[in-house]
Amino acid sequence: MNRFGHHFADCIRRDRPGAAEKWHLDEVVIPICGRKYWLWRAIDASGDVLDIFVQPQRNAKAARRFLARLINRFGEARVIITDKLRSYFKPIQDLALGADHRAHKGLNNRIEGSHRPTRIREKLMGRFTSPGQSQRFLAAHDQINTIFRPRRYRLSTISYLHARTDAFDLWNTYATEIAA
Repeated sequence: MNRFGHHFADCIRRDRPGAAEKWHLDEVVIPICGRKYWLWRAIDASGDVLDIFVQPQRNAKAARRFLARLINRFGEARVIITDKLRSYFKPIQDLALGADHRAHKGLNNRIEGSHRPTRIREKLMGRFTSPGQSQRFLAAHDQINTIFRPRRYRLSTISYLHARTDAFDLWNTYATEIAA
């Protein structure tokens, strides 16, 4: 993943259609070397991971930093859905002026489910070793996971097979870009 994962993730981001106008933001704790770090994650309405950010804090300053990264990359969202963490309120008011902020525990289920592949991968790897390593790995892993694990419950068998074939075709295309 360290050698080629970053390149594949960049290619996937480059070729992916733009982000939807509805964003889900959430944070989850990840232990690294006995210390708590917070993995901030944003996904759009279709479930694609927009960005992740590993930080040692879970406060308004960290939320502002993460939201500024998202807005610089994708522009402003029309709707931002978060859990009831108070740290989101001020940064969203300041940075995303036209966004409708919805803070509700039940509305954020889409992003709560997107933490599952990270938890599974973290367990298989035997935990993360440093914040930088986890940031690099998860930024690549989430993008690659998106194309190779289409939402099976939303697709018929034929559509799922086509999606998997398209994913392998993309992978071969990106691999030839590396070789060239």
